[in-house]
Amino acid sequence: ERRERKRKLSKEMAEEATRELEKMQLQEKADIKYKEWLKKKRAEEAEKKKKEKEKEKEREAELQEKRTRSEKIFKEWLQNARNKPQPALNGYGFPHGKSTGLY
Repeated sequence: ERRERKRKLSKEMAEEATRELEKMQLQEKADIKYKEWLKKKRAEEAEKKKKEKEKEKEREAELQEKRTRSEKIFKEWLQNARNKPQPALNGYGFPHGKSTGLY
């Protein structure tokens, strides 16, 4: 009976050790997969931020170009407005800039 108990006990201890070993191996695999996933996720986030910065730079460049073009057009208009003759406000039928008579 003692031998039987010892054999049974040693068998149980061996099984327990095997289970613990498998559990540790599973935990290590899970840690490795998690680290790989985390690394991939961070790389994706970095790429996303980089693309957003590039888009922002493009938007700023377009906005600056639009401002420059608008200022140029405004200056041209201003030059042309100075050269145009002023309209005659007191022309025929429009004294003081208003229509006279009945419609």
